[in-house]
Amino acid sequence: MIRFNVPPYTGKELDYIKQAVESMHICGDGEFTKKCSEWLEKKTGTAKTLLTTSCTHALEMAALLCDIKEGDEVIMPSYTFVSTADAFVLRGAVPVFVDINPKTMNIDENLIEDAITPKTKAIAVVHYAGISPDMDVIMEIAKRHDLKVVEDAAQGIMSTYKGKALGTFGDYGCLSFHETKNYSMGEGGALLIKDPEKVVDAEILREKGTNRSQFYRGQVDKYRWMNFGSSYLPSELNAAYLYAQLEIADKINETRLARWNRYYEGLKDLRDKGLIELPFVPDYAEHNGHMFYIKTKDLEERTRMIKFLGDNDILAVFHYIPLHTAPAGVKFGRFHGEDRYTTSESDRLVRLPMFYSLTEDQTDYIIGIVREFYSK
Repeated sequence: MIRFNVPPYTGKELDYIKQAVESMHICGDGEFTKKCSEWLEKKTGTAKTLLTTSCTHALEMAALLCDIKEGDEVIMPSYTFVSTADAFVLRGAVPVFVDINPKTMNIDENLIEDAITPKTKAIAVVHYAGISPDMDVIMEIAKRHDLKVVEDAAQGIMSTYKGKALGTFGDYGCLSFHETKNYSMGEGGALLIKDPEKVVDAEILREKGTNRSQFYRGQVDKYRWMNFGSSYLPSELNAAYLYAQLEIADKINETRLARWNRYYEGLKDLRDKGLIELPFVPDYAEHNGHMFYIKTKDLEERTRMIKFLGDNDILAVFHYIPLHTAPAGVKFGRFHGEDRYTTSESDRLVRLPMFYSLTEDQTDYIIGIVREFYSK
């Protein structure tokens, strides 16, 4: 069976975990946490990076740092993972869902402004498959209406918009290092902070409301409870695991892109015949090969496709059930405007296996089985 995902592994992870254990500092903000944070800051150009226990927690931190309160509204796509909405719902805010651009599966930036009300406080942008919507348009809307922008860049590390790293446009960017992502620490994430003046507030929030980070840097003589906060700091063991992959991040990225391109070349004639749709990459985007998906004719065809792949030892999956159709989405949020594409496009999309250790032979086999499905 070709699995849908295999977590990345370089061979140095256990050595680095052993080093972390022997350092006698395994609770976080040790040597490997610093190395990961510095690597991310250099790679993205953000003012400050803080590793977190998950991208979900990075989003929760962003919501708190944006001072989201009960009754505020946050505009976002419905086609996303639940964490995008949960972070704001936990603050008492209302997610206002708008339709997607069917080409990129991202929020349709041209529909955002019409959804703004006096209660709107922020826009939550999701970079689906490591490809962004038009960030120039979104940032201009945010500036004109004095709105915060939070980027859910869970899938976006190593991807850019017009040469600039995803996660660095808005007030806060949130990355994921879950085992399904391009680089993994099992469970983990990172908060990218644009404004240097917000760094201390973010550190206090991450360290249970204390100024412990400043204490360790020798900036205060003892650490105290300064504000509300929680435990968003990951273990040093997780950071050690992640750093082994960041050291060869370019190699991992190039390998994934090679498999992505192999899929594309092997299936584009099916697209040209009108049998399937393939991912669309806008001219402004440089993506990271996070996922490869195809779109079938409809839900019934997708169901048959997934079964056919499974019968041939290939695990393929569909993706998000639109949040506005879920019980919690109905309870906590609302959809603004017409759902022209969110549900219908969600019903057609199927993700093929994509991971660092996927071989060329496996990729070719999957291509062959997809082609066999359509030959029948």
